[in-house]
Amino acid sequence: MTTKKTGYLLGAVAGAGVMAAAVAGAGLRLPAAQAEQTMQGGLIKASTAPIFAPPPGAPMSFADIFDRVSPAVVSINVTSRPDTSALRQIPGLPFLIPRAPQAPGGDEEGATPERGQPRLPSQQSAGSGFFISADGFVVTNNHVVENAESIKVVLKDETELDAEVVGRDEATDLAVLKVKGGKGPFPYVNFENAAKPRVGDWVITVGNPFGLGGTATAGIVSAYGRDIGETFVDYIQIDAPINRGNSGGPTFDVYGRVIGVNTAIFSPSGGSVGIGFAIPSEVADSVTRQLMKGGKIERGYIGATIQNFNREMAEAQGLGDQRGAIVADVSAGGPSSRAGVQVGDVVVGVNGQAVKSSSDLTRQVARVRAGDVLRLDIIREGKRRVIEVRTGVRPSERELASNDNLGGAPGRSGPGQQAAPAVAPVLGMSLGPLDEASRNRLNLPADVRGALVQNVDQNSDAAGKGLRRGDVITLANGRPVATPAELSAVVEEAKKAGRSSVVVGVFRSGRTNFLPIRISG
Repeated sequence: MTTKKTGYLLGAVAGAGVMAAAVAGAGLRLPAAQAEQTMQGGLIKASTAPIFAPPPGAPMSFADIFDRVSPAVVSINVTSRPDTSALRQIPGLPFLIPRAPQAPGGDEEGATPERGQPRLPSQQSAGSGFFISADGFVVTNNHVVENAESIKVVLKDETELDAEVVGRDEATDLAVLKVKGGKGPFPYVNFENAAKPRVGDWVITVGNPFGLGGTATAGIVSAYGRDIGETFVDYIQIDAPINRGNSGGPTFDVYGRVIGVNTAIFSPSGGSVGIGFAIPSEVADSVTRQLMKGGKIERGYIGATIQNFNREMAEAQGLGDQRGAIVADVSAGGPSSRAGVQVGDVVVGVNGQAVKSSSDLTRQVARVRAGDVLRLDIIREGKRRVIEVRTGVRPSERELASNDNLGGAPGRSGPGQQAAPAVAPVLGMSLGPLDEASRNRLNLPADVRGALVQNVDQNSDAAGKGLRRGDVITLANGRPVATPAELSAVVEEAKKAGRSSVVVGVFRSGRTNFLPIRISG
């Protein structure tokens, strides 16, 4: 009985919706005599308020747009080597849009003759893409095709064509394919770089969710400039449902122009919860043009690890609301090292343009060519200066990630090991000198100087910020710290200046990280 009642109610509401749409389309007001109708024994009261047609830009249907653009959208079937990065994670987000898995296939397990080791079965997966030229160039996501052994592109009419990778860019997760054969010219779509939709404007996505083929979903632009942990892309957030297999598919505006490339979803479950992310068209257009020419995307590089210099850090150093990027590490022999950039320097400008964050600095540096000279405006120990750095070529993201993972785990005192004597607590930490025995026990580089953290008060801000035994405090408010007493002196100076926190440089696992620590008492 409940099921029938629910079905009836849905039918009645649907009927009312059709009626309202018809009246709205005519731009009419309902006469009072028609204010009530009986439908299948159920009474529906129709409002007598005026009903108007939707405003311009809100289509009654997306069918015309879909008919026009869908021939340019393709499904991409990939046979690849088994790889655990197929469901690549974004920091802070559960999923990139993973490639939709397909039925198992490929080679059977066996021994490879050249190595005599078992060969794992090939992996079958699917994604989306779209033609951007009449001669067969296709845009998709890098993570769809990065380990591909063979690629099949399936057109709307189910024509299947072989394709090869022309170029890939890991940093923006974009790739360009070229189909082989087929009857050209192929239908294609254009990127829109000038008049982008506003937040709240309609968008439509077309792709290959779960391997189902050409599927349309609609929604609105939810936000611009979303940072989801990727270095070179500020994403468009959309609420049009996108799922596994939508990777690399296009997002269109109401005029059928590509405004983004679907790449990521926020999802605890792996399915759509209404929050998706697309690479903006201006980024995709620039990168894919270079890849179509067979070029490798080269970006400038200064050889420094950086992090955000935020308001709390600025206040701790008496710099007001200054924004920028603080240098946490300098690559030995790299461009920054040769130019004299030091750990703890705060970069606030590049060639006269303000730096707002670490991502902003990375992007400004990446835009220049290798060999160009950059003028960095920096703050060191409260004083401003300019350092000129000649840029190099940025390594691949895979190489950089590998470098990030270098270095041992933070040291801990084991049984029978004698910790150095601690002095009075500072910032909620019991500190000791970094003597030779401690240095050997923690396997620290010879050039690391600082105060060794022996213990952390679990009720302190230092504990809340993640400091722990075995960390080494190397800088405080931009000043090198070699002993607990020197750190204590910086804290006392900050207290006298009326500041509420101190920015400390914490050396752990081969590099320095900066944290603002509140002063208590």
